[in-house]
Amino acid sequence: MSYFSERAMIRLNKWIASQGICSRREADRLIEAGKVIVNSSVETSLGRKIDPRKDKVEFAFDTEEFRAEKITVALHKPAGFVVTASEEEGPNIYELTKGLPDNVRAVGRLDKESSGVIILTNDSSLPQKIIGESSVCEKEYFVKTVVPIPDGSLEKLRGGVRIMGEMTLRTRIVRISADSFHITLVEGKNRQIRRMCRKVGAPVETLVRVRIGTVRLEGIEPGRWRKLDDKELEYFRNL
Repeated sequence: MSYFSERAMIRLNKWIASQGICSRREADRLIEAGKVIVNSSVETSLGRKIDPRKDKVEFAFDTEEFRAEKITVALHKPAGFVVTASEEEGPNIYELTKGLPDNVRAVGRLDKESSGVIILTNDSSLPQKIIGESSVCEKEYFVKTVVPIPDGSLEKLRGGVRIMGEMTLRTRIVRISADSFHITLVEGKNRQIRRMCRKVGAPVETLVRVRIGTVRLEGIEPGRWRKLDDKELEYFRNL
């Protein structure tokens, strides 16, 4: 096998996931179950590599129906709701998702005091794209601080500050008023924005997540949800 041919090879589970059919883990289960056919032969080896330009991959199931079972929605989480199924911490977001399958779960968190958009899905290929360690998915927030925040403090937030023993990554910030701004970041440490603002002496009064990737909060009433359209889903799958 030549160097260039070797470079073209890709793990079968990775290729299946790249087609938006399922996650790599789900692809492994499909392969083990004999549901994947490569060049007219059932493939059950998890280590199998293919050349997408030459090898023909088929499935022993209807991929469109399989995709149709996946549901992904954007919820406008009101302040005061927790992103957990527990009833001990107060009302939870799953009280707002009646009518959705039980396996539709939140991707990431949004603290109880905060509001804004949160993605829920039963498509296990999406969380890694949105909140995984290597994710480049942008999350944008509106922030209002208890006291006016100086330009110098905003500049520190742009460049990164040390919280929880680590430096935060660079962010994009647009000032709105003396005590409010929009901040866009790709990481999501625990209560990150609140910790960052406290670090520069400007505690958060109001925090609203207004965007995740191409999904915006605008148009979704508090406590309501809507399904993502094909274009929004395609954006996440291509990250």
